[in-house]
Amino acid sequence: MDIALLIIGFLFTIAGLFGSFLPVIPGPPLSWLGLLLLYLTQAVPNNWWILGISFFIAVLVTVLDYVIPAYGSKKFGGSKYGAWGATLGLIIGLFLPIPFGFLIGAFLGAFLGEWLHKQDSNQSVKAAFGSFLGVMASNFMKFAVSLAFLVLFLFIFIKNFTLFF
Repeated sequence: MDIALLIIGFLFTIAGLFGSFLPVIPGPPLSWLGLLLLYLTQAVPNNWWILGISFFIAVLVTVLDYVIPAYGSKKFGGSKYGAWGATLGLIIGLFLPIPFGFLIGAFLGAFLGEWLHKQDSNQSVKAAFGSFLGVMASNFMKFAVSLAFLVLFLFIFIKNFTLFF
């Protein structure tokens, strides 16, 4: 049973990394579930401090994920259309066969969202830049937390390796 929990937990932490950029997958909460599954094994002694602090961080980052893009957009005069456009552009950009397609897609999506809403090219570029910065900051924050949870998962696994086998 421990091996199954270990493998599923590891897969959750990896999926959490992808969830940092894909809005349909909740990155940090999924990575935290991977940590929880690791601690549910018999080989790893419970540490409620690590689980509690990491849970708080996962919840905080999830809440900030909604606040930061909206703040970036509003700061540069944008609307929710720019934030939505940036998110959709980021998803489409992931599938483009060009380097950094997700960055280009996020900016173009934010621009198109703002332009369709306001019909003003200059204001749309400015707002798109704010939306783009907000989405990128949010994604970077989610990726950093999910990566930290993966590193923590691996560290705990390696520390208790002999207890698994």
